[in-house]
Amino acid sequence: MRILSILFLFLALPALAQRPLPLPRNLQAPYTKGTRAETGLPGPNYWQNTADYDLAVNFNPDTRLVSGTVDIKYVNNSPDSLKQLWFKLYPNLYQKGAPRSRAIAPADVSDGVKIFNLSINGETFDVSKLAPDATNLPITLRRALRAHQIATVRATYAYTLNKGSHQRTGEVEPGAAFVAYFFPRIAVYDDLDGWNRVPYTGDQEFYNDFANFKAAITVPKNFVVWATGDLTNAAEVLTPKYAQRLRDAEQQDAVVSIISEDDAKRRDITAQTDQNTWRFEAKNVTDFVFATADHYAWQSTSLVVDPATKRRTRVDAVYNPKHEDYKEVINFSRKTVEAMSYTFPKWPFPYAHETVFDGLDQMEYPMMVNDNPTETREDAITLTDHEIFHTMFPFYMGINETKYGWMDEGWATIGEWLISGIIDPKLDDDYGVARYAAQAATENDLPIVTLSTQQTGMPFFLNSYPKPGMGYLYVKDLLGDELFTKALHTYIRNWNGKHPMPYDFFNSMNAGAGRNLNWFWQRWFFDDGYPDLAIARVTKSTAGYDVQVQAKGTKPVPVDLTITFADNTTQKIHRSIGVWESGANSVTVPVPTKQPLKRVTLGSTLVPDSYPKDNVWEGK
Repeated sequence: MRILSILFLFLALPALAQRPLPLPRNLQAPYTKGTRAETGLPGPNYWQNTADYDLAVNFNPDTRLVSGTVDIKYVNNSPDSLKQLWFKLYPNLYQKGAPRSRAIAPADVSDGVKIFNLSINGETFDVSKLAPDATNLPITLRRALRAHQIATVRATYAYTLNKGSHQRTGEVEPGAAFVAYFFPRIAVYDDLDGWNRVPYTGDQEFYNDFANFKAAITVPKNFVVWATGDLTNAAEVLTPKYAQRLRDAEQQDAVVSIISEDDAKRRDITAQTDQNTWRFEAKNVTDFVFATADHYAWQSTSLVVDPATKRRTRVDAVYNPKHEDYKEVINFSRKTVEAMSYTFPKWPFPYAHETVFDGLDQMEYPMMVNDNPTETREDAITLTDHEIFHTMFPFYMGINETKYGWMDEGWATIGEWLISGIIDPKLDDDYGVARYAAQAATENDLPIVTLSTQQTGMPFFLNSYPKPGMGYLYVKDLLGDELFTKALHTYIRNWNGKHPMPYDFFNSMNAGAGRNLNWFWQRWFFDDGYPDLAIARVTKSTAGYDVQVQAKGTKPVPVDLTITFADNTTQKIHRSIGVWESGANSVTVPVPTKQPLKRVTLGSTLVPDSYPKDNVWEGK
């Protein structure tokens, strides 16, 4: 590709000259058009489209039939005249003949989404002539939607929810289902690529516009519904005892058992009409999902997430009582929301509730999580905090996960590393670090900035999870908590509710930190290479000893030394990645001491090393 430069504010440049980051030619256009700015801010001409969705859906748990109507008011804020509207039909992942990244059970192969009626701006379309291409459905408009105009769309549709082959959505067990991607939606049209035409094949995740949702979800009696957004008619669908427990949970710190295991057996939770319609509203979110069950327990608590406004967030754990591991999930969830609000990223949790649902996956949604049971307490902690951390990235930040998985999964990974230790200080989570050390600079290791659509398997895992997570962690260590928080908050303020691309992140962090971090962004996110530090020599000095650490690899990682003295006492010494900023390939670490050294060990849990055999020095 041709290399184009990114300009930065002069004040952000350190004394040491730094090369600009390589910018793909297609991403130069947003700067030229003024939709993005080199400062990290949205440009003066930034725009994004939005919509209001009014959903009415019926779900039959016995037949798994999802049927409904969607009304959309789509606002074209772009300067372009749109001759087509592109729709996403995500359930068509299960359609016969659809491309998929993995096999599904033959029983789950379906006819996909059937659209019975479609009108746009009052004009009816012949649905027999619609030509969906698996999960994409382009519709050519009879009259183009001009800049700043509104399109009104109405569609009726149905499909059968998958019973097995559970991939982020589907029946969990008889009497329980997690229902995601259940309505036709308009794809993102943005300033980078135009329409998002990338098909959903099961691996890469999602990219949706911020929208407002109203949803009416109709299910049989005794089925409770949990969903994105606020439940607006609790008194109509819950009997008084349970409605009161919900109100109590929203106002107190203690854990409330809204539905106990015994309650679920009594079948007196919902209004005893044949069908109940549960109504939810959510504003300025990128997706809407729901889950339903007729035998699940429901624990709930709330906490103040914004001390300035006293705003509270309700936290739920909803699960099959047979799953013992889930009984602590409410505590893990509450501590995660608390840590996110007050410790890292130290930003008030942005939504009114977060519900962790006992499902068959490990997947995040706005205000909802679909988490499978786990075998160990440690797995339950790390899974819970990882998925809840996604609330900030990608949802609050509107990240294009389809192209840039590292911009959200990497943050969930560092969130997991940091928050798991808060929940249980005994945990030493090293998710993916060893695998990166083993695979670095092999054919399985591509630069982090490689598009997620161009990766599968191990390369996709490495570049989405541990590698960016370590990159963020090392910058946090370099800057210190206070300055890193300032830089991260600059990025969050610049881009929450919008659609940042990678360079918006890099530029925002540089601006917020007041220093140019391109040397690290380049070497960690763009360049090939592997991490490899070695103890080159240990020599006596006037004050004690000097330990020379050599960087044999090109990936800059922190230096962590454990010094063992002759009396078997130990000392830990740490140096951040800043020791490599000048381009040096070795650093000398002084060890002031009057005691002889017995052993020097190099390395720590979250610092990979592809060749660790030279990481120990033994004294004579």
